Amino acid sequence: MKSGRPVRVGVFGLLGSGNLGNDGSLEAVLGYLRAEHPDAVVDALCGGPEVVASRYGIPATRLHWYAGEYRTASRAGAIAGKGLGKLVDVARTAAWVRRHDVVIVPGMGVLEATLPLRPWGFPYSLFLLCASGRLLGTRVALVGVGAAAIRNRPTRALVRRSARLAAYRSYRDELSRDAMHAMGVNTSRDKVYPDLAFALPTPAAKNPPGPPGPVCVGVMDFHGGNDDRARAEEIHRRYLDGTTRFVRTLVEEGRHVRLLTGDACDAPVVAAILDAVDSPLVTAADAGSLAELMAEMAAADTVVATRYHNLVCALKVGTPTLALTYAAKSEVLMDRMGLGGFCHPAREVDADRLLKQFRALEKRAAELRRTLAGRNQVAARQLRDQFTDLTRSLFPSATDTHAHPDALREAQ
Repeated sequence: MKSGRPVRVGVFGLLGSGNLGNDGSLEAVLGYLRAEHPDAVVDALCGGPEVVASRYGIPATRLHWYAGEYRTASRAGAIAGKGLGKLVDVARTAAWVRRHDVVIVPGMGVLEATLPLRPWGFPYSLFLLCASGRLLGTRVALVGVGAAAIRNRPTRALVRRSARLAAYRSYRDELSRDAMHAMGVNTSRDKVYPDLAFALPTPAAKNPPGPPGPVCVGVMDFHGGNDDRARAEEIHRRYLDGTTRFVRTLVEEGRHVRLLTGDACDAPVVAAILDAVDSPLVTAADAGSLAELMAEMAAADTVVATRYHNLVCALKVGTPTLALTYAAKSEVLMDRMGLGGFCHPAREVDADRLLKQFRALEKRAAELRRTLAGRNQVAARQLRDQFTDLTRSLFPSATDTHAHPDALREAQ
């Protein structure tokens, strides 16, 4: 970057597309940039540019040239449009990258395929970003990202190459770093920090004793992962039936239940549970951000949740939490926060066993709140270290004509 002008920073990803976890990661990075690099000029290449521009006050450009990128293409015109879009996006991505000194991919599970994912979707877009960065001299940083073993060979190849081309990598857990190492990426200089959402402001937690609060149940439009496509509907039905039975039992005991989501696509699951239980004791929240999710969870006695960032929010506000886990990342998160014994498989929800775990969680609520308070203090310190490391690696002094050695990596 040249001395005398503000650093130009791009943020990249499926942001503003309805996933609250992705947007929360963006919010954490924007908070860091505004606090530590207030003169930086920031814009986004993202899935929902209108939402990002209006909500976060930064210019934003649509990630894909073809507007129907994430709709299933069955007609010849749609298939041709997608194919042409892949070619156009090569030039569009490179032109956008060229305008920046640094591009940050804020958190998200960009190096994993734990949910259904096609290689020519986001993995292809990430590869275009990282390749453009390497060719054009723009540093691309994968900050606090999630990764996991990938069986699909084309997806694995794109993810591996993207990671190798990035100038900076950090991960949200050891599991992610180990997964990239197993894929052949040199991770010897890569660091692990808590998920970026732990850097967001925390609302005031409930201060028991007091009037009983609701049980927050975070649901998901869950159909398994990439390897479960053949039995996706069976998995979904079992998940929905088990969760509905769990909610119905709580209502029969006179408990108030608050249904939460983490993505716009989860709305049909909420509607199905409301219809099946049909009780004024069950209500649905309309949270539009992780901050709003945290406010709901801070007022709750306990949380039972599926989506990863639902779990992060509940743990961050210190509410005893039971995880319906669909990937190892959730189990690792729960273990890190001291609640490793409170996990239940989302693919095989057993309402009776879930209720037994829930009752054990409630009995230990006071103890677990103390545990979470201590773990959150550790997470806050570690994320301060993450942002210090990011500044050191990506934002060298304007008088320094050479990038920090950690910021430039040879292709692995």
